Amino acid sequence: MKRTFHYSLRFIRVVAPMLALAGCASFSADGGMTEVSALTRERIGQPVQRPQPENDAALQAQLDQLLAQPLNADSAVRIALLNNRRLQASLSELGIAEADLVQAGRLRNPGISFGRLRGGEDVEIERSVMFDLAGLLTMPIRRGIEQRRFEQAKLQAAADAVGLAADARRAYFTAVAAQQTAQYMEQAREAAEAGAELAEGMARAGNWSKLDQAREQAFYADATAQLARARHNANVAREQLTRLLGLSEKRLGYTLPDRLPELPQSLRNASNIEAQALQQRLDVQAARREAEATAAALGLTRTTGFINVFDAGYRNKSQSGSPRSNGYQIELELPLFDWSGAKTARAEARYMQSVHRVADIAIRARSQARESYSAYRTSYDLARHYRDEVVPLRKKISEEMQLRYNGMLASVFELLADARAQIASVNAAIEAQRDYWLADTDLQQAINGSGGASTALRGPAAAAE
Repeated sequence: MKRTFHYSLRFIRVVAPMLALAGCASFSADGGMTEVSALTRERIGQPVQRPQPENDAALQAQLDQLLAQPLNADSAVRIALLNNRRLQASLSELGIAEADLVQAGRLRNPGISFGRLRGGEDVEIERSVMFDLAGLLTMPIRRGIEQRRFEQAKLQAAADAVGLAADARRAYFTAVAAQQTAQYMEQAREAAEAGAELAEGMARAGNWSKLDQAREQAFYADATAQLARARHNANVAREQLTRLLGLSEKRLGYTLPDRLPELPQSLRNASNIEAQALQQRLDVQAARREAEATAAALGLTRTTGFINVFDAGYRNKSQSGSPRSNGYQIELELPLFDWSGAKTARAEARYMQSVHRVADIAIRARSQARESYSAYRTSYDLARHYRDEVVPLRKKISEEMQLRYNGMLASVFELLADARAQIASVNAAIEAQRDYWLADTDLQQAINGSGGASTALRGPAAAAE
């Protein structure tokens, strides 16, 4: 009995420190948000944070301050990062991943058994405490796997924040352009209305034919229809921006600038744009982390393929009329029917799946970077062309046409045709300027985020791509 007790004491001395270390896993102070915020700041220049109930008053005050003046692209992004509920739901995945990491550092609760048998006057009592030794031995591997998955969750959270920032910028530029178009169409409708009233008065005086009057009325009716369509498009674009900003009914009165920002003086350097995409894109980094975690999981599967259950513990037995006996107990799972071949094959298939996914994402990242830069360069050239060539020429033609009309050298039909052409040119110039800023946002996303421009704001033509 003394020797058995000595063995039990030695077992407890060996296992107890390991059990103490297994119970030390705990949650971090910020849940990984510091690293997520740093990744986001590196790519879009603004941090991201997870609002806490105790900081709600300060958050609301910050939102009111940002909305008190006309929005710009940066302030729109800041509001979205602070207030978008979909992003906050995504950031909650960090807590889930960290909980899995902490759980991987803790053992399965020990099992305690107690048995009592009585036959006649004899009473036999057995007691045992069982610990999961297999879980203890594989704990470093499991913690490593969950640590990599936690790092992957941080990358995904940062990617979601960067993606939201890009969506907010696209919605902002689309809303400003739609509002600018609506304002211009309002001016065009007012000019057409004045022309229609003048034509009606001149027709009553007998100075204009019914045909010329009908043309003025048709131009006015067409301008009215275009204004209604432009106002609706402006409302749609504003609502899309409002949803991304996460604004409620109390904050719908925010203001936008009257015009889009001016084009920059120079373009971005495209010399190493593909290398930047492979180095900085968060989806590439996340895919690499996933492949590493899957590889580590494959190693664990192979390690535990033969012995999956290994429990050991202390056992005590007492019987009437006999001294108490102490010892230990070991339980193993015998691989008679399932040798874990299917489990290992599944892990290997998942690993190869992750490897191919990394390669695919890398190929798409390089291609999207090249495609985005082509769109960026082309839209910049088109916007400058409209600004420096088309609009000035249309303005000059309109002035010359007005002089000819005043001198009775041009008909009212020619004047109306020129007015329609001028409206189309100005609207095309606004769209070209808007497309440049959208392409600039897409290029930043292709380099820093996950690539792939959002088609929700581009209309049917872009969605069909």
